[in-house]
Amino acid sequence: MTDANATDTELSPDRDFAVRRRLFFLEVSTNRIQAMNPDGSGRKVIVADCQPPDGIAIDVGNSHIYWTNMGSGVAVNDGSIERANIDGSARKVIVPPGVTFTPKQIQIDRRGGKLYWCDREGMQVMRCNLDGSEIETLIEAGCGDMDRRDPTRWCIGVTIDTERRKIYWSQKGPDNAGRGRIFRADIDIPRGEHPANRSDIEVLFNGLPEPIHLEFDLANRVLYWTDRGDPPRGNTVNRARVDIRTEPEILITHLMEGIGIALDVAGNQMFITDLAGSIYSADLDGKNKRNLLWSQGNFTGIGYAEI
Repeated sequence: MTDANATDTELSPDRDFAVRRRLFFLEVSTNRIQAMNPDGSGRKVIVADCQPPDGIAIDVGNSHIYWTNMGSGVAVNDGSIERANIDGSARKVIVPPGVTFTPKQIQIDRRGGKLYWCDREGMQVMRCNLDGSEIETLIEAGCGDMDRRDPTRWCIGVTIDTERRKIYWSQKGPDNAGRGRIFRADIDIPRGEHPANRSDIEVLFNGLPEPIHLEFDLANRVLYWTDRGDPPRGNTVNRARVDIRTEPEILITHLMEGIGIALDVAGNQMFITDLAGSIYSADLDGKNKRNLLWSQGNFTGIGYAEI
């Protein structure tokens, strides 16, 4: 638990930002990006005036952070993606408003030099180069205003398996309806096919409350995700093996609209945010859960990095 107040003086970039293990998290109630140590100490604001932010990815090698801005409303096609130095300086829009409708979770493939993100009202999974060039649509779950009114088509969370070149994504479904799904496909579209009718798409899990953000433990080949919706399966953190199909294991319960998740696999830790303004840490099996922040705004995405 740390001080809930972040002062205006903290908005200036800190060029001596030298703490090694850091959490970066998005506060949608004030449209800011903050950073802190994994024990909740050292909290500070590094970016303000986002539009509003949902997903974050950290490129340690190039000392960059990337985040999605959802835009001004669900009926307006004005989402964007920005990049800044890891201390918040040199901020730049790399995917301009209108190219992506409502971008949500974002992931980075450092080896491949690509960003991957889900677009909710755009009903797509997309990618581009790290400078925002070569924007592609990989998955098209719907098209047009009528499809856009169907939440089963909304793409929310995304993660990537860089070893076997797979993408995973969630389609949330209506609130509390138990119609959420998690999908998998190859990273690249099969030759001669289209994002709207790919033959390689698998439904890994269906009947979920409202799956949101995803993370992939590459070393152990385990998929983790947050799920909103009604208990007992909703407002939880879940995991499942992806190579041997198993039922999801509920690890953490009683979140208040759980959204963001980040893994520190080497350190046997996960970090979770919820919309009620809490950040939690726990072991990867869900044990030893504790609050780092409690009821301090409205949090969305979270990222972990060693810098």
